Amino acid sequence: MLDVRRLRLLRELARRGTIAAVADALAFSPSAVSQQLSVLEREAGLPLLERTGRRVRLTPAGQNLVRHADAVLERLEEAAADLAEARSGLAGALRIGAFPTATRAIVPAALVALARRHPGLEPMVSETDPAAVAHALRAGDLDVALVHEYDFVPAPREPGLATRPLYREPMYLAAPARTPVPEPVRDPAPGPVPAPDDQGAVLRAHADDPWITATHGTLCHAMAVRACQAAGFTPRIRHRVDEFATVLALVAAGQGVAVVPQLGVVGPADPAVSLTRLPMERRTKVAFRSGAAAHPAVAAFAAALRAAVPPELATPDSPE
Repeated sequence: MLDVRRLRLLRELARRGTIAAVADALAFSPSAVSQQLSVLEREAGLPLLERTGRRVRLTPAGQNLVRHADAVLERLEEAAADLAEARSGLAGALRIGAFPTATRAIVPAALVALARRHPGLEPMVSETDPAAVAHALRAGDLDVALVHEYDFVPAPREPGLATRPLYREPMYLAAPARTPVPEPVRDPAPGPVPAPDDQGAVLRAHADDPWITATHGTLCHAMAVRACQAAGFTPRIRHRVDEFATVLALVAAGQGVAVVPQLGVVGPADPAVSLTRLPMERRTKVAFRSGAAAHPAVAAFAAALRAAVPPELATPDSPE
């Protein structure tokens, strides 16, 4: 009989690439991970790993077993959801991951609604970059999370995870007000999206300016760089800052230009900053482990999030 816990280790090895990374993520020692995987090989009756020096890769049999592990773990999530549904009332911890702008603009109202309807739940929010969400969900560090993707950075399909659309928001080019930009917008609000050709023109107008992007390795950083590259240049990055309020403060100080989402524009319009609508969007989704969509706590938080989305943001036409 194959052990589910060892199947989880094998799946994590397939996703993370090294035994050391699996050990670090799941709070094991590398030797303990190796021992458990060796036991799994004995249970399977054939080699699942190929060891070359310090590196390990899955054999075809190991890769096939990972696909079965995804299905098994999904069914276990469904079983847990059924058991939770059978219990009276929701209680216990709900571990939530969210990126900073959503943590500020969406999550607090959702938590208020959640507490009102399910006072026994204990939501625990951790700011988590969307790039790190998949590993955190599969490892069991999170139960549900908010993730996003951009036009130039589509989210890859993550085995073992499922998502539901939540809202869409427009993107803006933020530049010092003294810099001429086409059609400045002082008060970001949904409206007609400019023609696609306008985006390249707006960005190319700042090809020689210093740029402010998020830190390397984040989706926001990749979005800014790829949007500029699609316009025909590579941005000269001066500052790397993750908080959009700080990004806009730097723009107002004349330190560079940036691309920001609508929820990143906080408070009243700053006369020192010009905002130009770009024909691109950021799309936010709710993510959870496959099979957990029907879990009452996950479903309750997802419903609270949908109710908390500001009316000025576009909502998806239909679920995924």
